[in-house]
Amino acid sequence: MPDLRVIPSVDHLMRSDAVRKLEASYGHTLTLQELRAVSSRLREQLLASEIKLDDLETTTSYILGQLAGQLRQTLAPSLKTVVNATGIIVHTNLGRAPLSHPAIENLTALASGYSNLEYDIEAGDRGSRATHATALLEQLTGAESGVVVNNNAAAVLLVLAALAEGREVIISRGEMVAIGGGFRIPDVLRQSGAILREVGTTNRTKATDYTGAINERTSLILRVHPSNFSISGFTERPGLDELTAVGSRFTIPVVEDLGSGLLAETSATPYESTVQQSITAGVTVCTFSGDKLLGGPQAGLIVGAESALTRIRSHPLMRALRVDKLTLASLEATLIEHAAGRAHKTVPVTRMMNTDPKQTEQRAKSLALRFAEFPGLTTAIRHTSAKIGGGSTPDITLPSRAISIHVDTKSTSTIEQLLRANTPPIIGRIDHDELLLDLLTVDPADDEIIVAAVTRLLSS
Repeated sequence: MPDLRVIPSVDHLMRSDAVRKLEASYGHTLTLQELRAVSSRLREQLLASEIKLDDLETTTSYILGQLAGQLRQTLAPSLKTVVNATGIIVHTNLGRAPLSHPAIENLTALASGYSNLEYDIEAGDRGSRATHATALLEQLTGAESGVVVNNNAAAVLLVLAALAEGREVIISRGEMVAIGGGFRIPDVLRQSGAILREVGTTNRTKATDYTGAINERTSLILRVHPSNFSISGFTERPGLDELTAVGSRFTIPVVEDLGSGLLAETSATPYESTVQQSITAGVTVCTFSGDKLLGGPQAGLIVGAESALTRIRSHPLMRALRVDKLTLASLEATLIEHAAGRAHKTVPVTRMMNTDPKQTEQRAKSLALRFAEFPGLTTAIRHTSAKIGGGSTPDITLPSRAISIHVDTKSTSTIEQLLRANTPPIIGRIDHDELLLDLLTVDPADDEIIVAAVTRLLSS
């Protein structure tokens, strides 16, 4: 039977200088709460013979170490920066698009003080947050008007609620998509109060399928970007211009959920439609994400005809789905970079999509040369196929280079776990029992973080 008398009382420990120092940093209530938890856990460990402590001094030292670590962990933010070495540019699990420096600077400036979020400086009276970013959206997309909500799912929900509640929405069966996080188009339609009217088949839908479904209860035609999958082979899908022609003929709005939000054609996205193309084709409303190909913060952007946007802005859901000043600050700065033609240099997502593989290979060679000096470490440069991610262009890959890491004394899974435990965590991928760190998605400034992490890994 272990001697539990080696555990000092909580009251005694609370009066010690060491705990008083912790109390000064973390507060009395939290320090006392965690100290009780540490002491209780230690008692259970001693009774279960999971740990052995023979004297009061050793036990006190152990408790103080556990207490300090637990307090740090309790008050540490759960959201932390990571190094994305997966080769997936818009990685949903890793926060999607990293912001540009101009976006971060504008966000920081507006976060640290007051702003004209809902104040008209010229009139000296109440303003509207819905006016921010509107002019930039109009300029970049060619739309008559625009508005911002908190994500693209919210944008679709709001558009349907404002334009189609209680009436039918025509949609192709091949576009009844479900993507990560449980976002299912049929569920959003039902939640909005709209009535679903499916046409066509999974792989083939014609323009005549839409015209045949139009009746006096029809509110709009909905076209949905396939997002994270593609259908190939025996397929048919009407062009957007065909759909807008149907809409024009019957005076029915055509709404497109574009999803990805590409503003300009690039060699990396040859088959991805741009927002401008949708507006030019005549859609009434187009929705897309702010944190995918646009490279900005999480947001749902709605652009289109002023008549439709007026109804959307005045819907009660608009207030529930509105964005805050930080989102608007980083979004406007991102849109400015696109409008100024600098996005390919300053917006990380755009820059990565347009990176020359030669640049990535040069970085890989530089790292491999440095790693060659480390005993017990074997590295190699691998030609890899990176992905844009975020449900954009699922069939498109980008040429990239990765460093493979092999340590003589450690398994591949152990190396991967140790890199994940680094500060900041380094997230790579395992391919055929080989750990790869894809450099396309690693900021060049983070190369030194990788070197330092591998150095620690070898000595662990």
